[in-house]
Amino acid sequence: MRIPLYATIGTLFRGAESGSITKWMTSVHAYSSRTNWTALPKKSIRFNYNPFFAMEARHKLAARTPPPFRRALLAWYEHNRRDLPWRKTSDPYRIWISEIMLQQTRVAAVLPRYENFLRRFPSVKKLASAKIDSVLAEWSGLGYYHRARNLHAAARMVARERGGEFPETSKAWSDLPGIGRYTAAAISSIAFNEPVAVLDGNVERVLNRLLGNGHSRQESWNAAQELLDRKRPGDFNQAIMELGATICVPGEPLCSKCPVRNFCRTRGRGESGRRRPRQQKVSAAFVLASRGDSILLTRRSTVNRLMPGMWELPQAGNSFRRSDVLFTLRHSITVTDYTIAVVAQTPVREQTARWVRTSQINRLPLTGLARKILRRARIIE
Repeated sequence: MRIPLYATIGTLFRGAESGSITKWMTSVHAYSSRTNWTALPKKSIRFNYNPFFAMEARHKLAARTPPPFRRALLAWYEHNRRDLPWRKTSDPYRIWISEIMLQQTRVAAVLPRYENFLRRFPSVKKLASAKIDSVLAEWSGLGYYHRARNLHAAARMVARERGGEFPETSKAWSDLPGIGRYTAAAISSIAFNEPVAVLDGNVERVLNRLLGNGHSRQESWNAAQELLDRKRPGDFNQAIMELGATICVPGEPLCSKCPVRNFCRTRGRGESGRRRPRQQKVSAAFVLASRGDSILLTRRSTVNRLMPGMWELPQAGNSFRRSDVLFTLRHSITVTDYTIAVVAQTPVREQTARWVRTSQINRLPLTGLARKILRRARIIE
């Protein structure tokens, strides 16, 4: 007589509401590793234990011996992590810069800007003493320029109010401008080994699949904290983020390569309940006007809601001819996909426009689109 798996686990977890995620995951791993899943009828493969009941209980994970989940994840990370420059340091300044740059930005886009930024501003005191336009110029191309403004403001607070000494706890980090719960936990766990968990989009997706959907964000934070390896919090946080970024990806995860698949409740089926907003399609045109070795640029108002004080090319009117188009390119900002026409046209006079020598352009805080156009035109590198 075949005993359904759910019945076996149900017997094991009598009074499961007072158990813990560790007990559940360890047992699932044990049964998973020695059970012939294909031989079981499909209706038998279900679980009658919700691991989130465990987080409401008072029992905490035993930190003395990391459970198999932690060991499997950390062993995988040690052999498979990407070679990234911010993983080669425990300097809180460098880790802080990387975390701010990586907010809503792909690693590939951050890599070239990270090293350049650190060469220009090698310390928090250098960053604090810099003019905001210089910081924005070095940030140009990464987008979300409020991050650079907050970074500059936070550097001034650290330099002037803390004597150049960085906070060592996530609570203290979160008092600085532009640093929320995730960023504070990431910096303090990686730089100072504080045992606090992170929860970004990658980690949340891993937890959704690992433990099943149907829980709040606060419950996800609780789960992340309970799973955390308290002896190696920085490595563990980076490992679970790396898992979400490279293996447990959106859509079709690479479950066959997952080091913790035996602990997974959904085996890749679970997804975040949020749907990505539909991309809007917009067309626009900009003027590329030159005079000798100078290019005409215009500056956005400092009270603009988007990218205040940034420099860009003047917008073209609607009367340009097809023969005026030098080239077209695509550009995306959050949920909008732009098709950009770059035209050779006598620009309308603008109060904020001025001719800028090509040798000086890189010193200005350019919008990402302006930088993309000027690179395409081979005016800047």
